[in-house]
Amino acid sequence: MTIDTQSYRRKLRSRKAKVNLVPLIDVIFTILIFLMVTSSFQTATDPGSSGKPQVSQSSGSSEYYLIPVAGLEKVTVNGVDMSRDIRNSAIAVHTRVIDEGEIIIKPKDGAIIITAPPGISPDKAVNIPQT
Repeated sequence: MTIDTQSYRRKLRSRKAKVNLVPLIDVIFTILIFLMVTSSFQTATDPGSSGKPQVSQSSGSSEYYLIPVAGLEKVTVNGVDMSRDIRNSAIAVHTRVIDEGEIIIKPKDGAIIITAPPGISPDKAVNIPQT
């Protein structure tokens, strides 16, 4: 009995390659998850980094930093309501307040409570942002 190799070759040539995408996607996601789990991400563990703006990050010498207060309506400084200084969803806070004072944001109450360091009045602690 002879084997007809010519018809087998024609049959193979006429077939088109089929790619099943489901296993391909599964393999790609498995590789992606593996890479994400095994990657190590660098975090800022510098004890000197406090999240406060550095002088080198400002564009010039400034006494005040602009703090966004979107969604917050009330600003109190040492118990004094300073909400009148909010303009365009921002308020300007003195650099000494940021460095030496305390800023507490209460989103549920829609308020910011600022404790200014001694020697700074509430009028000097916050200001209307200059545009």
